[in-house]
Amino acid sequence: MAVDLLLGLQWGDEGKGKIVDVLTKNYDIIARFQGGPNAGHTLEFDGIKHVLHTIPSGIFHKNAINIVGNGVVIDPVIFKKEIDNLKKFDLDIKSILLISRKAHLILPTHRLLDAASEAAKGKAKIGSTLKGIGPTYMDKTGRNGMRIGDLELDDWKEKYRSLANKHEAMINFYDVDIQYDLAELEADFFKAVKELKELTFIDSEEYLYQAQKAGKKILAEGAQGSLLDIDFGTYPYVTSSNTTAAGACTGLGIAPNQIEEVKGIFKAYTTRVGSGSFPTELFDKVGETMGRVGNEFGATTGRPRRCGWLDLVALKYAVRINGVTELMMMKGDVLSGFEKLKVCTAYNYKGGKIEHLPFNIEAENVTPIYTEMDGWSEDLTKMSKEEQFPKALKDYIVFLEKELEVPIKIVSVGRDRIQTIHR
Repeated sequence: MAVDLLLGLQWGDEGKGKIVDVLTKNYDIIARFQGGPNAGHTLEFDGIKHVLHTIPSGIFHKNAINIVGNGVVIDPVIFKKEIDNLKKFDLDIKSILLISRKAHLILPTHRLLDAASEAAKGKAKIGSTLKGIGPTYMDKTGRNGMRIGDLELDDWKEKYRSLANKHEAMINFYDVDIQYDLAELEADFFKAVKELKELTFIDSEEYLYQAQKAGKKILAEGAQGSLLDIDFGTYPYVTSSNTTAAGACTGLGIAPNQIEEVKGIFKAYTTRVGSGSFPTELFDKVGETMGRVGNEFGATTGRPRRCGWLDLVALKYAVRINGVTELMMMKGDVLSGFEKLKVCTAYNYKGGKIEHLPFNIEAENVTPIYTEMDGWSEDLTKMSKEEQFPKALKDYIVFLEKELEVPIKIVSVGRDRIQTIHR
């Protein structure tokens, strides 16, 4: 049985959590394959809003197994809070939530290192969520990291102490004013680790292999977005993992020839959190309205998101490098009320027209070239089928499908799981 992937195609915050929740009824296993608690997947149903950071978004469906894969980095303190928030939903967490022994641990000193590194950059800061993600992946690639499986060893605390001591020396090297009480942070960490060890640890690549042999349907859930990929994103303003389809292979131990559908999610416009280039960003009333109507604030950090028109140059790039087979357009309802819409279909790059994403998309090199389309005024949030869509929205969808050469299978018209229209 093949594996399907679900990925964000922009700078994250596309609405992956909602779609995973909607699709889970069709799958036996939901598996997160990269990232850490810098992700914030928001789900809303039955009048309740849920924000998950590390736990897969299928957790509220009792029929599905949820796996935190080897490519994920886990902060036990944040993970414990997530588990605590789930206790009121009568879920058998030990049975439906499994954790890869090869997933790496975020230590308190990783978070401190993150803060020290960001502070040392001054005005050149990347916009880190300060969750310790980058330093954890650095230890992983430097072959110094701690993994979930280490917690099953008798000497794991000695390994922890050795790594924490190294981190403190590195923090001192940055020579910035970072105030912290490590003893207090460690008390919370060790308490959370104790509870984490009560959960089910697995050799996830073997588990998933056997699940495939048994004919189980698996959905790999990505975090962040393709334009934040460490290799193919807008470097250096990216995350520390591979957010693209290739990351599912390394983050779960799935062979490339086992991937079938690649479901790509994008907003009907574009947003970005933190620093970095953003060619279609709006600084006017239109951008302000998008942010207000779309409630564009980070689920993890609460930071306001920068807003702009849909960038098809960047979106085509993400579709191609991921091999996307079907698309899902989110937040179509947010564009209601704009008389005219713009879509970036090319760039003016250093005086010439290009239609691909170049190495550098800083403002001094790139100016977006727009195609203008009619907007719509109808309230989409009450609509339940495609036939109710206004003509301008149908034209918008047809235009995007023609440009992207991939069908749009889902259009989201609101935050709730029921406000999801299948085409």
